[in-house]
Amino acid sequence: MPDVLAYTDGGCRGNPGPGGWACLIIDPRTHDALERSGGEGATTNNRMEILAAIMALRSLKKPGTAILIHSDSQYVIKAASEWIPGWKARGWKRKDGPLKNVDLLQEIDGLLAQHRVTWQWVKGHDGNPGNERVDALANQAMDTIARGGDPTFEQRVRWH
Repeated sequence: MPDVLAYTDGGCRGNPGPGGWACLIIDPRTHDALERSGGEGATTNNRMEILAAIMALRSLKKPGTAILIHSDSQYVIKAASEWIPGWKARGWKRKDGPLKNVDLLQEIDGLLAQHRVTWQWVKGHDGNPGNERVDALANQAMDTIARGGDPTFEQRVRWH
């Protein structure tokens, strides 16, 4: 069993447009959990998906933590588990041109090196409670941005 379970999600209304990210970090032994979300006024879906995973990893206190991250983003999972070594070898470039989101990809690369990360794809909008919760939190962040508010949100909860 991993030390920590996490669910991450990001979204955007328009691409680019206002976007939100969210993560749910769960201690599987105690069921204590941390919910976090935020967003940006002008961003892309992929940036928010990556940022959600970054924020989950930033939430870990101890280096070497074993974490299982559930994401509905094939882009994030493949970038983190397959594509980053090639991009690094080419100077953070794609074979056929510039690489988008280099700042976030470099940050997640550094965070991945600090922990033992396993990725699990989950189908979005399919009733998975963790995925549904982070989707709702990311949408809440986008709603708050649309109203002109601060989308930053954090709370501790019990997760069942």
